[in-house]
Parts: sequence; C-alpha cells; structure tokens
Amino acid sequence: MLDEKMEQALNDQLNAEMASGYLYLSMATYLEDKELPGFANSLRVHAEEELEHAMKFYDYILRKDGSVVLQAIDTPKREWDTIVDIYKEILEHEELVTSLIHELVDLSIELKDHATNQFLQWFVEEQVEEEELAHDDLRKVKMSVDSPQLLYLLDEEYGQVTNNSENASEE
Repeated sequence: MLDEKMEQALNDQLNAEMASGYLYLSMATYLEDKELPGFANSLRVHAEEELEHAMKFYDYILRKDGSVVLQAIDTPKREWDTIVDIYKEILEHEELVTSLIHELVDLSIELKDHATNQFLQWFVEEQVEEEELAHDDLRKVKMSVDSPQLLYLLDEEYGQVTNNSENASEE
C-alpha cells in the first residue's frame, strides 16, 4: 500500500510524463509545418516514449493498490523562433523532469518506501540518458544553423529514429 503523500506524488509524475508527451507532440507538429519531417518523426517517437513512462507510473500505482487520478494537461506551446530554440527547450524540460524524479526518490527515502525507491531507479538512469541525448541533439542542430545541407542530412537521420521499446519487443 502506498503512503498517501507518495501516491499523490506518483500521480503528479504520471501527469508530468503525459504533459511531456504532449509537449513533444506539439514540437513535432511545428516541425512538420516547417517541412522538417525527420525531426518531427524523432519528436513523435519521443512523445510515445513519454507516454510509455506515464503508463509505467500508472501500472505501478495500481500494483501498489493505489488510486490513479488523472489530471488536466495544459495546452503546450505551439511556436518557436528556431529549431535551436526547440532543442534548448527539450534540454531544459528534461532537466526539469530529472529534478522531479529526484524529488520522488527523496520522498521515497524519507518515507522508507524501498519498493518505490527501487521502481524509481529505472527513471533515474533514464533521465541520465535523456539529458545526454538532449545535449547531443542541441549540439547537432546548433552546428546546422548556417548549413542547409547539414540540416537536410540531420533531418534525414532523425527520420530513421524508432521507438527502442518497440524494437526490443520485436526481437
């Protein structure tokens, strides 16, 4: 059984993961409108991954005999000045999500909730990977600012991005 404070915090994180998916889907839509379908594809995949993360929280809450409480999701931003601005925002957003996960870990330690702490360790590692990827993506798009050829090649590369969990289930 989950402590009431932990249950609320996990539900809040479920909502944050859903909002992340919504934000990345909005970014994908913007990039589609800018005729950058490869970048849009990679952000659609990222949106799907965020929704999978939300479902991990959903399933965990239920496994611990808690109650899932879905919350409203704010309308995400729809416009950016440049593709670099999008990837700066992605990095900032992933850093925010990391801080939210760390707060959950701190709460699990405070409450001596070892099972939830163990559950959260996957997300701690995932956020290391997410921030690393966001840094790398930002570096790449910054390099492409003055090179339409490089931007085209990156768009082609990002068009090949697939959801790793889908690939893992096919093997």
